[in-house]
Amino acid sequence: MIKQSTLKKSIQCKGIGLHSGKIITLTLRPAPENTGIIYRRIDLVPPVELASHIDMIKNTNFCTSLENKNGIKISTIEHLSAALSGLWIDNIVVELTGSEIPIMDGSAWPFVNLILRAGVKKLAYEKKFIHIKQLVRVEKEDKWIEAVPHDNFTLDVTIDFDHPVIASTLQSYFFSFSIENFIKNISRARTFGFLKDIDILRSQKLALGCNYNCAIVIGKNSILNPNGLRFSNEFVRHKILDAIGDFFIPGHNFIGAFKSFKPGHTMHYLLLKKILKNKNTWELKKFKKTNSKMYINNDIIMDN
Repeated sequence: MIKQSTLKKSIQCKGIGLHSGKIITLTLRPAPENTGIIYRRIDLVPPVELASHIDMIKNTNFCTSLENKNGIKISTIEHLSAALSGLWIDNIVVELTGSEIPIMDGSAWPFVNLILRAGVKKLAYEKKFIHIKQLVRVEKEDKWIEAVPHDNFTLDVTIDFDHPVIASTLQSYFFSFSIENFIKNISRARTFGFLKDIDILRSQKLALGCNYNCAIVIGKNSILNPNGLRFSNEFVRHKILDAIGDFFIPGHNFIGAFKSFKPGHTMHYLLLKKILKNKNTWELKKFKKTNSKMYINNDIIMDN
C-alpha cells in the first residue's frame, strides 16, 4: 500500500504577502503520521494552530482562507496547498510570522522546490485517498463544476475570459495527475490579474503586495511582464493549480475525474462541501502501488 509522507527536515523561506503586502517568514516542519496539514501562526502569543479542514474555510474572495472560531486567519493557502498535494505530503506543520502564505513568484514552484530541498520521508502508516463514488455537480449562474468516479485524479478545466490577451491563448486544458506531470506542467503556472483592477483591489486592502515578480499582470492589450508567459496556456494551467490546492484542504488527495467551466475558489469550495456532506458520494480508500515517482537531480527520492 502507498504510505503517508512528510519532510526529512525543516526548511524556511521569506516572501511578501500578495494581499497584505507584508514580509512573512514561512517554515515547513516535519510532522508524525496522521497529523495532517497544520498551519501555525507564531506571530501570535501564544501561537495559534489551524488545521487544514473544509470547515475552516471562511473566505474564497480572491484567495482561499482558513479561519478559526476566534477570527484567527491564514490566507492565500492555495499555492502551498497545491505543492503539498502535488508532492503527496500528508503531514506537515507550516509556521508563519503573519496571516498570509507568501506569494513568492505567484505559482507553486517555489514551494515545490523548498519541499524537494528538504527531502520527502515515507512514514509507516498507509495513505488514504478521497475516492469519488458518484457524480457530484454544482452550478452557479453560467459556471459549473463536477466530479465523477475514476481510477486516477484528473482535471478538465475550461476558462472563458473576454479579454484579447487571454482569449488568444488556449482556454481549456486536461490534466491527468502524476507527481512528475504536476511538477513539469502545473507547478510553475502563475496567478494573474488585470492592471485596471489593481487600484480597486488596493482600496479594499487587497493586492497590496502585487507586482510583476509575483503575478502575470495583464494590460489593455498585452501582458506587461517583461518575460511574458511560461506556458502558452498559463492562465488555464494556473486555474488547475488553484483547484489542486483547494481540493487538498480536507487533507487527502482525491481519486476522481473533475471537470469545470469558469471555476474559481468559490466553486471549488461549493463542490467540496457538497461532496463531503454526503457519505454516499465518497469513501476514504487505500491504494496499492502507483506509477508516480518523484525525481530530484535524476535520483528517485520517492517511489510508490
